[in-house]
Amino acid sequence: MDLHRNAEQPANDKEESARNEENGQQDAMTQQSAMPGRAASKKGGGAYKEIVEWIKALVIAVVLVFVIRQFLFSPYIVDGSSMKPNFETDERLIVNKIIYTFKEPQFGDVVVFNVPQQGRKFVKRVIGVPGDTVRLEGDDLYINGEKIEEPYIAEAIAAAKANGGLYNGEGLRYNFPNGSFAETTVPEGTIFALGDNRGDSQDSRSIGFVDQDEIVGRADVIFWPLNKIEFIKHRY
Repeated sequence: MDLHRNAEQPANDKEESARNEENGQQDAMTQQSAMPGRAASKKGGGAYKEIVEWIKALVIAVVLVFVIRQFLFSPYIVDGSSMKPNFETDERLIVNKIIYTFKEPQFGDVVVFNVPQQGRKFVKRVIGVPGDTVRLEGDDLYINGEKIEEPYIAEAIAAAKANGGLYNGEGLRYNFPNGSFAETTVPEGTIFALGDNRGDSQDSRSIGFVDQDEIVGRADVIFWPLNKIEFIKHRY
């Protein structure tokens, strides 16, 4: 009996071994079949994270653009001929909106300001600051009784004189003081602004002094068209 059982044992062991091999193959196949699922899950998770990162980057970019345009720098388009020959219609300007937080406007600054009574913005040049008495007679500018040279329009004035005319145009309405605004000292908290194209400019000669609270900022760069990209000269 004992010999018989011992004789059968190897066969059982072989059978058990065969079963174990089959189970091992099945486990291996199960693991292999599960691997693509795990890889796909891992790949899907990576794509999701990448999308989230892109969304974060876009949100940050939008916030930065808003902050920059709202508080630091903003683009503006020149509309009209009032600042010729230095600025043309459809030129794009970068306006520095923060500069007057740290300093006051100065003679020669090219500024953009709101005109509340007209619901629009003007781009003009600062001519008078608080305490100045401004007088404009033809092409001659006087501040506090002293004649002031204006190099930013000197060539245009010379060309007009060569043709026997005035760059500032003819008639009382182009002068200051005029029939509407008497000569006076520029009040605190305001500026006196003129267009460079004096004969075709609506400015402080007609709208009066500009409240500094209405100044958007100083135009510092022409960035369009590309062939005219330059930093704007304010004081010569």
